[in-house]
Amino acid sequence: MKQLRIGLLVGLFAAAGVVSWAGARLWDTLGSLPSVPVAAPIVLALIAVVLAATALSLRSRLRAQRERRPGAKGVDPLVAARAVVFGQASALVAALVSGMYGGVGVFLLMEQFDVPARKDQAIYAGASVLAGAAVVAAAFFLERVCKLPEDDDTGNGPGAAARA
Repeated sequence: MKQLRIGLLVGLFAAAGVVSWAGARLWDTLGSLPSVPVAAPIVLALIAVVLAATALSLRSRLRAQRERRPGAKGVDPLVAARAVVFGQASALVAALVSGMYGGVGVFLLMEQFDVPARKDQAIYAGASVLAGAAVVAAAFFLERVCKLPEDDDTGNGPGAAARA
């Protein structure tokens, strides 16, 4: 399984932001701009909380398993892999959604920001971008928690026969 790359997420964020900004500009010339839902930052924040809670739970279980505590509940490798895949998918979607709301937010800041309704929409868009960043951070944390330790290069590790 490949690790998340911050460059890919930043590229998705930027591309979605530019397309969204241009789309918002075009849409505004045709009529009224669709609103940014209040639930957008809330849903993204909930996803970030779920990812962080999963990471913390797996981290404590892995630590207990590593320290060979009596009664420690192990972590099924398939559960850890599924958690990482969920985190990676969430980070990719959050980068796209955050870019989309970021582009709309920039448009709202640049055009008629003195209108109270647009000011509220810009705040919701900014909160969505922050919540999306929290999802990405939680996904990186989850990925780090579930990462397997690397083989040592002394020749004693399980991959020593394959390298020889």
